[in-house]
Amino acid sequence: MTDLLLLLLVVNAVAVWPWSAEGFVARNVLRRDGRPAVADARRPSAGRASPLYMGSAVLDGDKVNGKSVKDWTVERTMFQALHMATAEEMERDPTVCLIGEDVGHYGGSYKVSKDLHYRFGNFQVMDTPIVENTFTGMAIGAAATGLRPIVEGMNMGFLLLAYNQIANNAGMMRYTSGGQYDIPVVIRGPGGIGKQLGPEHSQRLEAYLNAVPGLKLVACSTPRNARGLLKAAIRDNNPVVFFEHVLLYNLKEEIPYLPYTQAIDKAELVKEGKDLTVLCYSRQRHVAVEAAKRLEKTGLSLEIIDLISLKPLDVEAIKKSISKTHRCIILEESSKAGGVGADILSCVIENCSDTLADVPTRVGAKDIPTPYNAKLEEATVPSVEDVMAQVMWMMTPHMVAKR
Repeated sequence: MTDLLLLLLVVNAVAVWPWSAEGFVARNVLRRDGRPAVADARRPSAGRASPLYMGSAVLDGDKVNGKSVKDWTVERTMFQALHMATAEEMERDPTVCLIGEDVGHYGGSYKVSKDLHYRFGNFQVMDTPIVENTFTGMAIGAAATGLRPIVEGMNMGFLLLAYNQIANNAGMMRYTSGGQYDIPVVIRGPGGIGKQLGPEHSQRLEAYLNAVPGLKLVACSTPRNARGLLKAAIRDNNPVVFFEHVLLYNLKEEIPYLPYTQAIDKAELVKEGKDLTVLCYSRQRHVAVEAAKRLEKTGLSLEIIDLISLKPLDVEAIKKSISKTHRCIILEESSKAGGVGADILSCVIENCSDTLADVPTRVGAKDIPTPYNAKLEEATVPSVEDVMAQVMWMMTPHMVAKR
């Protein structure tokens, strides 16, 4: 089974649907001498009464060794999952193209586009000069005329130089043209507070872009949702700004082997709980999970919602969770002054006031430029201890009253 997994190629996995395991292996399996195994595997499945045997592998319908190919998983880091999504969509749709600094021969600043230029060529994977405003505008124009560009910012903070293109063109062209143009462009790249990257490289652009009408804002947080969300974002006919946290690229997880998508407008229930809801996104999902584990020892049960979509918000998921817990903390890496959390807070108050037992609170970064010094930088970012302290502050009066 291990040998078979190593020999399968992802990109052609679902060329025909519905498909059988025989056809799948015929397209994707090689012999040990390097020749295709078509002669051994290409048999009509209709009317076949017995399984097909290939060495140690037993193929029966859509099952290999008794397990459906659709249930197979592989371990991938987040940057590898994003690489898979990009390659799969470029293979599926030749109008998908990648534009940005060092996305081609260098493979991207975090290797999300590694070796794609060999496969798709230098026009579909296009290296650009260091001119963010220009190549972002070029991508938006390409989107308006039928392509589906992916713009990679070497760092999301650099895309502030393209703010005019993102706000005035990507966000507004569909409206200002009276619906004549779709703008199916994805603008993605590394962002968030890393490890001693300094203030200019530690920007949280979600707070800047939240006020721009016409944009969808999506934040991935795991390899599994990164792959599915990016594929769905590429297929969307609206401009999507896709946030990837710089400290999550090497996060590993088992993900489905075959291609899949995930809705970009739906929140993800990370953990069920009964005492308090934590609304979070991106890297703060993992901070919330660790805080919840530690608080379980005190008898407190947190429900964790990874918002995924920052604009529009999944209001129904928020209402459903708060109607159960009646308390809410909003956790973000943006500063509290003008951060996305302020918008989430207003959403909670406007839609959940009749079920809230306490005033919602926020945990966010300090409202200062992110320091380069490691200790000072750590002090500006929300930590597990910050979340635990805020939960205990909210829950202590309730716990005392119960006694």
